[in-house]
Amino acid sequence: MNNFWKNLALILTIVGGLNWGLVGAFDFDLVAFLFGPMSILSRVVYILVGLSALATLVMPAYSFRENLSHNKQIKNPLR
Repeated sequence: MNNFWKNLALILTIVGGLNWGLVGAFDFDLVAFLFGPMSILSRVVYILVGLSALATLVMPAYSFRENLSHNKQIKNPLR
């Protein structure tokens, strides 16, 4: 996964977290305020935030696998 997608997923996850923080603390849904309650645009934002949370969840496993395959290509200088 390249850096653009990682950064986008991270930003959307942060936006979602901040929005939920506002909902919990002040009963204020910023996404609904900006785009209308359950409008098409609000739903798209919610879906993108959910997908970014899933991507953020699997990123560590993907990075581990990527690093593991990279390390296999490097020859051990001690041998």
